[in-house]
Amino acid sequence: MAEGVSVPQRGRAILRSIIVAGALILSGCQSVVPRGQGPVAPPPPRAVQVQPQRVEPGIPVDVARHRVALLVPLTGPNAGVGQSLANATQMALLDTKNEQVRITSYDTNGGAAAAAQKALADGNRLILGPLLADDVRAVAPIARRAGVPVVSFSNDTTAAGNGAYLMGYAPAQSIERVVQYARAQGVSDFAGLVPNGTYGERASTAFLRAVESAGGQVRTLQTYDRAPGSLTGAISRMAQNAPYDGVLVADVGATASVAVPLIRKNGGGSAHVLGTDQWNLESSIATRPALAGAWFASVSDGLYRQYAAKYRARFGTAPYRLSSLGYDVVLLTVRIAREWRVGAPFPEERLRDHDGFAGIDGAFRFGRDSVAERALEVQEIRGGTTVVVSPAPSGFGDR
Repeated sequence: MAEGVSVPQRGRAILRSIIVAGALILSGCQSVVPRGQGPVAPPPPRAVQVQPQRVEPGIPVDVARHRVALLVPLTGPNAGVGQSLANATQMALLDTKNEQVRITSYDTNGGAAAAAQKALADGNRLILGPLLADDVRAVAPIARRAGVPVVSFSNDTTAAGNGAYLMGYAPAQSIERVVQYARAQGVSDFAGLVPNGTYGERASTAFLRAVESAGGQVRTLQTYDRAPGSLTGAISRMAQNAPYDGVLVADVGATASVAVPLIRKNGGGSAHVLGTDQWNLESSIATRPALAGAWFASVSDGLYRQYAAKYRARFGTAPYRLSSLGYDVVLLTVRIAREWRVGAPFPEERLRDHDGFAGIDGAFRFGRDSVAERALEVQEIRGGTTVVVSPAPSGFGDR
């Protein structure tokens, strides 16, 4: 992040050339002294005033490129995700061959607010990140006072607004999409199994709204915690409201693979199992036999597989699934930069382009709530792999 200031090598080479050339010229001159006179003393040397060069603190001013800050954890427990996001932004700049955008990384592990203040002091006009919702809440008011938008990687919709935009995958959109697909396949009576806590509360609200909007009915909605027997108890309570022909398990694949056999034995024998976009973050999700035939909605993996292969070739390791957000936000920045004058404030209104943007994860756009609305596909777990059963729309022209 810190950049030093040094004398250019070319400047030193030119200076040396001048000195050498001067010596050669002087060595070729003959001193001519009139006969009968002694040597003539040379004139005293004149003092040359050299003005010291002023070195400004921080990163040198860049008058040819847009200054963009990347706020991610580069140390601490989330350093792996943060570094993967940083690598993705580098890839995007290289792939687009863009020379108008300059991205500087700032570590949020020592405090997101301090990182934001340093980024603003360095003259950045756009902030990409942070990763965590609490960090977004800390950074947003600081950036807002400076008139600098924040495009975060969080998916916590409560952190959006006040100049903060969220790129993260919102669970509510995934639940709505998979419920719509299930309803189109004839599922009408739904059951829900969600964990206690903030995520479960939001998943429950999204599930109820999605089923109602699709014209279905929620027969039962049960919650559980991580205590032994809690999941089994919730599934037993679901059996009292059977039958149902679709059941949402709003949890990670490992929990869902434990829950599904119990559901089959307790009134949900033939019910279609629905998952959330969390499943797409798990590379081993398709290898869980209990989830065969299950549906879940997420961003498309078509371009991501190509991206992941290129990432491994360049960095020698597999990327985190979330790193595609870093790639796509650079594509967004580069597109807007075509109409963004260097040194001017970032044109925030362009983030609300109704037609949206395209990236590795497909089409997306920011709504009035400042949350990225995404075009999602529905996948089915089948034969140890995932198969697309409902492709994502290519854009938002039909909405």
